[in-house]
Amino acid sequence: MARIFSLILLWILMLFTSFLSAQTTQNLSLSGSITSEKAEQMEINLLDADHKLIKTEIADSNGKFGFNDLKGGTYHLKINRNGTEVYHSDPISLAVNTSLPSIDLNTKSIQGITITKAKPMIERQDGKMIMNVENSIASTGNSAFEVLEKAPGISIDNNDNISLRGKGNLLIQIDGKNTPMTGSDLANYLKGIPSSTIDKIEFITNPSSKYDAAGSSIINIKLKKEQRKGTNGSISTSLGTGKYIKNNNSFSINHRNKKINIFGNYSFAYREAYNGLVLDRNFYENNNFKKAYIQDNYLKFRFNNHIAKAGMDYYVNDKNVLGFSVGLVSNKFNVNGDNSNLTLGSNRLPESTFTTVNTSNDRWTNLSFNLNHKYTIDSLGSEISTDFDYINYANSSLQSFDTRTHEIAAQTDNLDIIKGDMDGKLNIYSLKSDLNKNFKNEWKLETGIKTSFVKTDNDLKFFNATSGILIPDLSKTNHFIYEENINAVYGNVSKKWEKFKATAGLRMENTNVKGTQLTTNQVNKRNYTQLFPSAVFSYDLTDKSNLEVNFSRRITRPSYNQLNPFKFYLDPTTLKAGNPDLNAQTTMNYELTYSLSNKYFATLSYSKTSNNITDILKPVIENGQVVTVQTIENLDSVSYLGLYLIAPVKVTQWWDMNNSANFYYGSYTGNVSGTQINNKGNFTFNINSINSFKLGNGYTAELTGNYKAREVYAYLNVSPNWYINIGAQKKFKNNSTLKFSFTDMFFTSNIKGQTVYNDYLENFAVKRDSRVVTLSYTYNFGSSKNGQPRKTGGADDLKQRVGN
Repeated sequence: MARIFSLILLWILMLFTSFLSAQTTQNLSLSGSITSEKAEQMEINLLDADHKLIKTEIADSNGKFGFNDLKGGTYHLKINRNGTEVYHSDPISLAVNTSLPSIDLNTKSIQGITITKAKPMIERQDGKMIMNVENSIASTGNSAFEVLEKAPGISIDNNDNISLRGKGNLLIQIDGKNTPMTGSDLANYLKGIPSSTIDKIEFITNPSSKYDAAGSSIINIKLKKEQRKGTNGSISTSLGTGKYIKNNNSFSINHRNKKINIFGNYSFAYREAYNGLVLDRNFYENNNFKKAYIQDNYLKFRFNNHIAKAGMDYYVNDKNVLGFSVGLVSNKFNVNGDNSNLTLGSNRLPESTFTTVNTSNDRWTNLSFNLNHKYTIDSLGSEISTDFDYINYANSSLQSFDTRTHEIAAQTDNLDIIKGDMDGKLNIYSLKSDLNKNFKNEWKLETGIKTSFVKTDNDLKFFNATSGILIPDLSKTNHFIYEENINAVYGNVSKKWEKFKATAGLRMENTNVKGTQLTTNQVNKRNYTQLFPSAVFSYDLTDKSNLEVNFSRRITRPSYNQLNPFKFYLDPTTLKAGNPDLNAQTTMNYELTYSLSNKYFATLSYSKTSNNITDILKPVIENGQVVTVQTIENLDSVSYLGLYLIAPVKVTQWWDMNNSANFYYGSYTGNVSGTQINNKGNFTFNINSINSFKLGNGYTAELTGNYKAREVYAYLNVSPNWYINIGAQKKFKNNSTLKFSFTDMFFTSNIKGQTVYNDYLENFAVKRDSRVVTLSYTYNFGSSKNGQPRKTGGADDLKQRVGN
């Protein structure tokens, strides 16, 4: 608590200092007028030389507008009508009070500009690669997981681990806040979020020092936010079917005037899905075959997911904005599984069979609260922002495993019943404050501080219920408590010249963690302080081409779930467990990006990771029996070299093609389960093409194709796969849209592969409910005067690591 008060005091001192150092206003003005049939519907945005928003005005009934209290410098004007950009000026040099010539925007020219200014499917802004999901017809009726699964450069393995352009251990965010799970837990969470609530996905492969140092890269899923003035909202519903039914529904509303902005949204999803897993597991001893398990696992999931968020921004005056938001997530899902197994002996003849029926009733709840303040220091855009976050997670799971074993030689049958009861809770407190100070001559300073406190408490009890009486099973029962405190400070300095821009930063993070297993009295403590430098250098080769070089050092701390040593049994031969001895991994990332016309991009990247956190399957001996455990271990190092290309093509006036390709080589070194690998990997690639067709009268269509080549990932060898999606939509004059989509038409996106160790070989094949036909309808209502969204929240490095 003393640290919190110290940080508050420091923030007050920073604020006072900024008051004193604020530059005096030159009181320059910029005015103009618009010639158009409905000029009063025009919104005029004033941008600085870096295209950052400074002020917004609405033209009066005569089309006149004006901006006052400005400093000398370079500005741009951007004019929107009905939420669409219809005009963007050349640079405007302001040294004295200036009145611009009349801007002619008649109805005909507006329509023409609207067509050329449509958002592309893939674009790059401020060092981020952006996928505009709202424009994707094929994403209709899907979940956030399915949209992400088919995003360019994304791969998801058989354990639901997500990688971007060949690199794993990512930081997944929702609106800048980290998601609460990893692996299959994260996948189940994302499957409950309707795609209709998603605006776009940002891929940040080399974050600067102002970002939390966690994660090798950042994927930020940005949900739709209504920011137009007046009262606005949208209603959306979709119904889809693959093997099972899927229904998504969402509602959002927003009211904004000069003083307040009130917003709220709610979504509900009911989805049924399945996961089919076929395994052929072979165990060896000194290269001699000993035993094999041939298994067929089938899990059916039923999700009931509720997501709600509400909040308000209060514009106290021109310099101060106060805001708060409250969020609630409730996710109930039931899992019913059937697992059949045939055991082969050393002579490869059947020895025994077993069938396991498992059920699980799970519930996750997440309550989050954010309080924020922003103070605008001067007209150059300098500001101080402060966020306080409180986040609570609670989860419970009731599990049951009924296993019937048949010994073929003895002709005997046996029944085992195991029941599990898990309760978990986690609390996060976070306080951060950031200062962005803009100076004359294009200098900029960014600095900030942050502290966070985390405590998680997971209690797992297992019982043997074979006799009809619940008898505690102490070999599986565990109680794990994890506590963590992270303190951080950072600074970034940037300078822009006519053609050259440079940014350099340094972040320092102090980490203090303690993990306690109450059942064994085992305590693990770690304390360390590390530095995370970053830099970006950008040069305009010509008016249309740019070259950018950047690097950053990143850290990936083990998730709370990965550190948890609990054992989760899928069947008598398969279990999942965390590793309390995991170390954090660190990565150095380097990138060179060439862009042409802000449309064509080529990025050459290299990274080196130490202590790489890797999900593995390995054989172990438990109670005298060979079983397979899915766990996490540190590999010594991972090297990555990649080339990422984006090349949109306008085939005809009605056919647009967005193409991307990622070519890379991953090299892995380490020792797991007595198996040493040295620089093991392969050259692989992923090609994606999104084709959009304008058919007229409000009709558009879409065709998406993707191919992933064979990939070697440490001990895992994944076979190639591909898919094709199609879709169509109709936009009506009442601001509503009807969409149809058919994903994975040929049911080819399923994963197959092989895991190899010295004394273990596993072949696997995964099938999901990916071939789905969906119909959706969205209706938008309200006014059309745009506002600007505010980014809030300071717990961005914590929620990713929450586990169940």
